[in-house]
Amino acid sequence: MTNEFQVVFHNIDQSNAVNEAVQKRINKLERYCDQIITGRVVLDSPHNNHHKGKVYSVGLEIHTPTKEVRVNQEQHDNHAHEDLYVAIRDAFNAAERQLKSIDKKHRSSKAHRQANDFDGAAA
Repeated sequence: MTNEFQVVFHNIDQSNAVNEAVQKRINKLERYCDQIITGRVVLDSPHNNHHKGKVYSVGLEIHTPTKEVRVNQEQHDNHAHEDLYVAIRDAFNAAERQLKSIDKKHRSSKAHRQANDFDGAAA
């Protein structure tokens, strides 16, 4: 159901490899939640780091008909996020957890409504 995902590179050179990694993660999200309408991924390398390596941050906005999911992985003290691919993975994993909980709630409320409809029809 996804219409469009926008990928924004901020203070990072755009590359096909990074685009491909993000697209794979988007496709994986779509398997968990078929209600995604649009989304935005912001890949950033903030300035003024206090240690040797660059620490990347990844922000996600995902819009569904019932909810907006936002993930902002700004972990300046997380040395694992000196690897852009790890930062991407962590952000998408957080979004996946949120989408799974939305989908689970959606399915349980739908089952509840169907059970109520069935009870009403039996009466």
